[in-house]
Amino acid sequence: MKLAIIRCMQTEDYCPGTSDFKAIREKTGAFEGVTENIELVGFTNCGGCPGKKVILRVRELLKRGADTIAFASCIQQGRPIGYPCPFAAKMKALVEKEVGENVKILDHTH
Repeated sequence: MKLAIIRCMQTEDYCPGTSDFKAIREKTGAFEGVTENIELVGFTNCGGCPGKKVILRVRELLKRGADTIAFASCIQQGRPIGYPCPFAAKMKALVEKEVGENVKILDHTH
């Protein structure tokens, strides 16, 4: 798996992504049951509210080899502050439309 993670720009001031990296390393959370090696090819933010830059960033991540896009848990589940992104569903729909069925989309990381 060649993984790229999209995270919330609002949370990156206080979240260094260590829980995402731990979930990848230990194959927990969204990565539970993954038997293949996981290579992190990119870790970037959505571009800020309302997430309009997410498509440009996904395109670049795909150019760099990603075959799986994960929305970090801060976006879809509101971790660690308990406030999910109000634009999460729209961003996910845009990304799914952009990448088609050849790219796997994960709703969270840990």
